[in-house]
Amino acid sequence: MASPGGGRHAADRPPPVPLDGITVDSGGGGGARAQGMGLPRPPGWMKQPSRLASGVRQFASRVSMKVPDGVAAGIGIRPGGLGRMTRMQSRAQVGLKGLRFLDKTSGGKDGWKAVERRFDEMNKGGLLPKESFGKCIGMGDSKEFAGELFVTLSRRRKIEAEAGVNKEQLKEFWEEMTDQNFDSRLHIFFDMCDKNGDGMLTEDEVKEVIVLSASANKLAKLKSHAATYSSLIMEELDPDNRGYIEIWQLETLLRGMVSAQAPEVKLKRTTSNLARTMIPLRYRSPLKRHVTKTMDFIHENWKRIWLVTLWLAANLALFIYKFEQYKHRSSFQVMGNCVCIAKGAAETLKLNMALILLPVCRNTLTTLRSTALSHVIPFDDNINFHKVLAASIAIGTTLHTLAHVTCDFPRLISYPNDKFMALLGSNFNWRQPTYLDLLQSTPGITGILMIIIMCFAFTLAMHSFRRSVVKLPSPLHHLAGFNAFWYAHHLLLVAYILLVVHSYFIFLTREWYKKTTWMYLVVPVLFYACERIIRKVRENNFGVTVLRAAIYPGNVLSLHMKKPPGFKYKSGMYLFVKCPDVSPFEWHPFSITSAPGDDYLSVHIRTLGDWTSELRDLFGKCCEAQVTSKKATLSRLETTVIADSQIEDTRFPKVYIDGPYGAPAQNYKKYDILLLVGLGIGATPFISILKDLLNNIKTNDEVESVHGSEIGSFKNNGPGRAYFYWVTREQGSFDWFKGVMNEVADSDHSNVIEMHNYLTSVYEEGDARSALIAMVQSLQHAKNGVDIVSGSKIRTHFARPNWRKVFADLANAHKNSRIGVFYCGSPTLTKQLKDLSKEFSQSTTTRFHFHKENF
Repeated sequence: MASPGGGRHAADRPPPVPLDGITVDSGGGGGARAQGMGLPRPPGWMKQPSRLASGVRQFASRVSMKVPDGVAAGIGIRPGGLGRMTRMQSRAQVGLKGLRFLDKTSGGKDGWKAVERRFDEMNKGGLLPKESFGKCIGMGDSKEFAGELFVTLSRRRKIEAEAGVNKEQLKEFWEEMTDQNFDSRLHIFFDMCDKNGDGMLTEDEVKEVIVLSASANKLAKLKSHAATYSSLIMEELDPDNRGYIEIWQLETLLRGMVSAQAPEVKLKRTTSNLARTMIPLRYRSPLKRHVTKTMDFIHENWKRIWLVTLWLAANLALFIYKFEQYKHRSSFQVMGNCVCIAKGAAETLKLNMALILLPVCRNTLTTLRSTALSHVIPFDDNINFHKVLAASIAIGTTLHTLAHVTCDFPRLISYPNDKFMALLGSNFNWRQPTYLDLLQSTPGITGILMIIIMCFAFTLAMHSFRRSVVKLPSPLHHLAGFNAFWYAHHLLLVAYILLVVHSYFIFLTREWYKKTTWMYLVVPVLFYACERIIRKVRENNFGVTVLRAAIYPGNVLSLHMKKPPGFKYKSGMYLFVKCPDVSPFEWHPFSITSAPGDDYLSVHIRTLGDWTSELRDLFGKCCEAQVTSKKATLSRLETTVIADSQIEDTRFPKVYIDGPYGAPAQNYKKYDILLLVGLGIGATPFISILKDLLNNIKTNDEVESVHGSEIGSFKNNGPGRAYFYWVTREQGSFDWFKGVMNEVADSDHSNVIEMHNYLTSVYEEGDARSALIAMVQSLQHAKNGVDIVSGSKIRTHFARPNWRKVFADLANAHKNSRIGVFYCGSPTLTKQLKDLSKEFSQSTTTRFHFHKENF
């Protein structure tokens, strides 16, 4: 579109070369048809063609163009030149409606009301300045992009907007941005690129918009390669080397991209509709639906149900047993039901203080996972059961304490002395105690100390403190974080000693064999002690040698270690790491990212707390030379820094490992299909699985190449298909596992593994802020098979996955299959994936089994 401000006149442009098969009307009214075989191809036409570019040209060759003189003059195209395309109603056009400047929330039905309200708050003298425009229209996180949009809209309407725009002008801007006509939005976008308003985009102008889009989408790496990508766009859209491109060429590229994606979109929509409408008969009646859902719930959770029922029954039985026992003792005449309640609660405390140690006996659980017991006991829920036991201990402690201090103690000290001596005198050395005597006694002091330790440990174990969600002032900030949780939890060892002492000196029981606390604790404590001994032995035997360390963008430390002899594990397992230079006592769990068949061990550690920060800094010193040369900082690294002990004279800090330990993902081979979902660093347990699948693929290919296909197939070694969805918000995250992604692309010829990378910092496809990024991505991937966002051969999607579509597609593609859904990441997505697994298991013939990784 010609700018009202001037610029080079359209008639001064070099005449465009007609494209093959495109009809053009000359300004004089006489039509001239460019014949596909009759015209020679212009120089440079076949210069480094890409698959996408070929598709775009084929698409353009089928588009009819007709431009009347008046229209041509109105949009700045010389008469007789190539004009505006006649629009066709097609799937591509439907897709092009997605080129929008505002997200669905900001540009919704009541969008203008919100903008108007913000204008009233932000205007200065009735004018909205440029710097407030983005925040006012709901584009506050893209300030630079919004500023350019403001300038473009002002220029299009010949508004001198240095001081700002009034409400009426702002409404005109809003209506133009939210116009449902694609032509209008396309012209706005083109004019944003066309800085001087001459109707032509030069390479420098394209580069500026790429930099702007990269900044809006937080793609720092892409900004540094803006010149390369602008050159790529010019190469593909300007085959005649005229030095500029026009709006019709930009639209042709957009149409070609959408046309190529349309069949897939249609398939997904059809699949989703089928999954939602094909509801089995047993779910159509409300009563049947309720009964069936109840049965499905029992079927899905029967392991948890029977175990929790048994545990509750044991607690109830012990409480009733102790309650009835003390109801027939002389102490009941003094303290009544209060002593029965206190003793019943104490009995359940003994049981639960013993049981709480078992879920953290990780070696024992790892061994039991491989036995028949795994069919009836939910070992994957060990941490959840540990938390349930902790809650029951807190309830039992509260009940026991309140019953004593508010009821038993007052009755003891106020009971008539003669009757007290007759009934309980021998238990208190023939002296009726005072309230202070009871608190100062051995049971009283040990009880108070236990309560303090438990409160401290339980509080610091809460998610808000353990994950440093709570921000405390100095010096109390040390109470938040994993270190505080770790040390506080080990204080509970003192609580166990106090518990034994407390029970030994109780007043109402004198015979040692009736003081049963030690009987409850002896076996679990021995098990736990053995666990600690095994860890100490492993520490001495599994002092590993670090072969390679790398610090990736996003503050992720990767360690490649020499595998100790006899260290055997399965994909999906995890291990504990200790670095004495950071802390001589602390062990921290991390998923193993190497495959069992690899000759090394690897872990990827995200810097989230004080221990991981110190470890990162410690290994960062080994890479200090590289960091200095790249002028980067370890606190916010934008490049990958690597130190290799085999190449350089590098001495790494000493590291010890303990493990391996079992996790839900280790049983992935029992499923027909896998759906692996990782958020950020949550991808780590699944990288090992992908590597293991790749190793099986390679082995299978080698066997078939030597012995023929009759020997066997890959499906005999594991799942028939694996879908991996990795969702992250930082572009640099893709560097963590770029090698694995490229290896999948190169080696998986049978398409066993399907990878989907999602970058949430980029605006979803169809947003004007990411439109040019999507164009460059399509061209670059079609040209050389490399994704501009991840730098790998796996193409990156923008925004977040539509999980309902994902499940619907899987249910439709794999009928009557068992699909293992494994998720590792923040709890925000857990409920959605679990509910979708349940929903599609109930409404389709596919069975989804959801598993959440816990540490």
